[in-house]
Amino acid sequence: MTKADIVQQVYEKLGTSKKESGQVVESVFSIVKETLENGENVKVSGFGNFIVRNKNSRKGRNPQTGEKIEISARRVLTFKPSQVLKRNMNTST
Repeated sequence: MTKADIVQQVYEKLGTSKKESGQVVESVFSIVKETLENGENVKVSGFGNFIVRNKNSRKGRNPQTGEKIEISARRVLTFKPSQVLKRNMNTST
C-alpha cells in the first residue's frame, strides 16, 4: 500500500475531496515523523507502537575484507504491533 492508496481510502471513507484527503494524510505523517525525529515514541491504540531506541557504538567487521571497523552510535526505529493487530492478522484468512 502506498501513500496514494491511503489518500484514496480516506477519500472514499470520509467523502472529502482528494486534495483535502491528501492534506489530512500528509499532516498525520508529518506529525508522526516530527515526533519520532524528536526522539519521542508514537503509540497508536489498536495498531501498535513506533519506538525510537538509542544504540551504542560497537566494534564490527567488514565481511568482505575482515577488517575491524567502528560502528557509530545511532538511533533506530522499531515497530511493535498491538495485540489487537496481531490477533486480527492471524484470524482473518
